[in-house]
Amino acid sequence: FLPHKLPPQFAHLGPQIYLSNREYGILCEVTGRSFLAPEACNCNAPDTGNMEVLLKHGTPQQQAKYLVPLLRGEIRSAFLMTEPDVASSDATNMETKLTKVMVPSSRGSGGGKTKYKYILSGRKWWSTGAMHPKCRVALVLARMDYSQLPENMETASAHGAHTVVIVPMNKATPVRPLTVFGDDDAPTGHAEVLLDNIELHDVEEALILGEGRGFEIAQSRLGPGRIHHCMRAVGMAARCYELMLERSLVRETFGQYIWEHGGCQELIADSFSDLEAARLLTLNCAAAMDEHGVRKARGQIASIKVSVPQLTHRIVDRAIQIFGGAGVSDDFPMARILTGLRSLRIADGPDAVHRRTVARLEIRKTEKRLEARSKL
Repeated sequence: FLPHKLPPQFAHLGPQIYLSNREYGILCEVTGRSFLAPEACNCNAPDTGNMEVLLKHGTPQQQAKYLVPLLRGEIRSAFLMTEPDVASSDATNMETKLTKVMVPSSRGSGGGKTKYKYILSGRKWWSTGAMHPKCRVALVLARMDYSQLPENMETASAHGAHTVVIVPMNKATPVRPLTVFGDDDAPTGHAEVLLDNIELHDVEEALILGEGRGFEIAQSRLGPGRIHHCMRAVGMAARCYELMLERSLVRETFGQYIWEHGGCQELIADSFSDLEAARLLTLNCAAAMDEHGVRKARGQIASIKVSVPQLTHRIVDRAIQIFGGAGVSDDFPMARILTGLRSLRIADGPDAVHRRTVARLEIRKTEKRLEARSKL
């Protein structure tokens, strides 16, 4: 996975062909059919998003230290944003603090540039990949805290600014692995993580893009990531749809194959329509991102984040119904896929937030159209 060309010093690690979002989206559907394929291809979340952030915004030193081993598949990474004590769907609620502290000059050193360090403190959860044995680094979204600086150095605009900071995982404290609908996906899954007054002395290596650029980085990361999530969801749903068709051809009830019952035929037809809709909505969004950029495709990105998990969830639910008791067991993949798709309606922002985004963008378009019409 590489959406942008590597710097010249790392060009030997790059692919022969760079893929557009639409082209990569098609491959995401293929890898989404398997629970193992994304990691086996080094294209799994949150590593793809973190690689994109480091590639697009990282310094040469950050890229050499973290991007290169990520591209080689030698390490894994985590992205720490959601917090247990606040409603994290509103990112301005974040309480994790990155405190900037002036470092006293050593005795005998005259003048020179003022030095600083950062102290990171807070608690995060739903930190994907944080429990993985190979996880070595985390990107953390934190709120800047300037309370330890002299008053004359504080600026009103700086208060509350959010920043993305790079934290080696050996400095963070995993509290516990989390469960999803009762299923424990340790040691490779989500975790609650304590950031207990972590001191970061290398200011240039610690921050991505500098102070106050956190929202900008998060949005540049989440846009393409939603394409990946949605196309993997399409792949999961396609696998369940095929299993549903095959099951209906070999199982009999009341003297008929299951597919011969009118109710089953309705489930098949509705699933076909939902699958096509989910796939085309996502690929259309990816094409819009390729042509116009992430910012201008915000409406489509928010729309697929709402629609695709629901469309694919319905397909998997129908497949479970056709399978009966076997569908809710671990003998088949439907139960695990269903919990993942339901979780996707919360991950990267709940449906309500994305619906609000779509509605506001549509209202603005209408206002501009009416304003233009009034000038005719």
